[in-house]
Amino acid sequence: MTAQRTSFWVVLLLLLTTMTAWANNPDAVLGVWKNGEGTGMVQIYKKGDKYFGRVVWLKVPNDEAGKPRTDISNPDENLRSRPLKGLENLRDFVYKGDNKWEEGRVYEPKSGNDYSCEMKLVDENTLEVRGYIGVSMFGRTDVWKRQIKK
Repeated sequence: MTAQRTSFWVVLLLLLTTMTAWANNPDAVLGVWKNGEGTGMVQIYKKGDKYFGRVVWLKVPNDEAGKPRTDISNPDENLRSRPLKGLENLRDFVYKGDNKWEEGRVYEPKSGNDYSCEMKLVDENTLEVRGYIGVSMFGRTDVWKRQIKK
């Protein structure tokens, strides 16, 4: 076997090992992710065997009065004064294999709506977050980019 052929197989083996390492890891989703609009970042973390997310950064952190932005669109008037920063907006995701987390919920502070949600890790630094009502076919996917690994 030539040195060139050996190098090829070594590189291929390393590439496959690296891809498999994140592909079969339920915790691969942990870290900080920027939403598709670039207006916020969410830290995904684990509680028990489920995955959650909280807002850790906002592009516009304060309102017109210079005070921290709050959850003003929440349908529950009692929750409208809670700060957006630190808000848990992803809840109860379960890892299902094949880089998919399902059975979760996503809260969208902009509208005050709460949706069923699933997430799919496309590659190590790209996460598709799909919120929907009823059936996944009727929803919207946002592509998030990793900012910080766990």
